[in-house]
Order: sequence, then C-alpha cells, then structure tokens
Amino acid sequence: MKVLLDNLSLYGEGLLGTVELTVYASLLALALGFLMAAFRVAPVGSLRAFGTAWVTVLRNTPLTLLFFAVVLGLPRFGLVLPFKLFAILALGCYTSAFICEAVRSGINTVPVGQGEAARSLGMTFPQTLGDIVLPQAFRSVIPPIGSTLIALAKNSAIAGAFSVVELLGVYKPLNEMGYSIIWTFVWIAVGYLLVTLTISAIFNVLEKRFGVAR
Repeated sequence: MKVLLDNLSLYGEGLLGTVELTVYASLLALALGFLMAAFRVAPVGSLRAFGTAWVTVLRNTPLTLLFFAVVLGLPRFGLVLPFKLFAILALGCYTSAFICEAVRSGINTVPVGQGEAARSLGMTFPQTLGDIVLPQAFRSVIPPIGSTLIALAKNSAIAGAFSVVELLGVYKPLNEMGYSIIWTFVWIAVGYLLVTLTISAIFNVLEKRFGVAR
C-alpha cells in the first residue's frame, strides 16, 4: 500500500489519462466502425471497396506501427496535433476495423426479408439501414463490441511510449525513485482492472436491456 499511498496523485493522473484515451478513442471507434460497416454493405461498389480496404489494412497493421505512422507521419503533411489526439486517432481508427466486422456480422443475422420489405415500401438504403437493420443488428453485437472496447483500453498502454500520460507510464518515475517494481506494476494492473471491469459492467447492463434473449 505504501507505493500507492505515497504516489496516489501520480496513479490518479495516469488512471485519468487512460480513462480519457479509452473514452474518446471508443467514441471514435464506434462512429467509424458503424460507418465502415454501412459502407461494406452499401449498394455502391466504391463504398464497399473503401470499407473493405479500411478493414483489411487496419486489422493487419500492428498497432505500434500505426502509432508511428500517425505520430511521425501526419506532421509531415502539415497536421500537427498534441500527442494525446494522435493517440486517440490511432487507437480509434485501429479499433474501428474490429467494430466494423462485429457490426457487419450482426447485420448478416438480420433476415434478408426485412431489407426487401423496407425497399418495397420505398425506403432508401440509409433509411433501411438506420431504421430497420442496424437497430436489430445492434442487439446481437453488444458482447463482441464490449470485448473490443476492453481490448482498446488495454491497448492504450502503447500511448505511454509516445509521451502521452497514461497508467502504464507511471512505472517510469516510480522506478527512478526506487520503489518496488513489482508493487508498482501490481497497482497499475489494479487500475487497468478497474477500467476493464467498468466497461464490462456497462455492456452487461446493455446486453440485459437490449440483447437478444438466448
């Protein structure tokens, strides 16, 4: 407990940084993930190709490499942002590819007749997707989306290597001050456990409220 109590503010700052990264990157991942899922099932070939390319590239790119590409590459094109925003961008885009595939799998569970009935009533593709298909698909993809966002929270640890304040980075100053590295990492693990259990609890509530009964 001495490691935690003596450095409570440092742990708190790191935990807050991890929570901020997780929340903002999750919002970005969800927005892009649903958008790319819509692209992948769109009747327009160019949109399907873009969605497929997005998922293929990001799912097969190591997250660390993506961080380097964003943090070091984008400034060369004149886009200079705080490192935290670069980290949110990298985490959000990377995770959106997995969200996209989870949502697309949910869309595939919706009977084809639902879309055909909507089109027969004169509804456009965006109306059919937004009003008929996605609300039904969302019910079946709550657990995989929750698991993906839990993985995002843990992946946020990479941001510490790019001068972003987050929980894992707490070990550096504590190690320099001579604190036990074992207990330092124990309390870091507890912090990540709090974040992931919170996400899990939120999605458990969503699943009980909206999920498909099995």
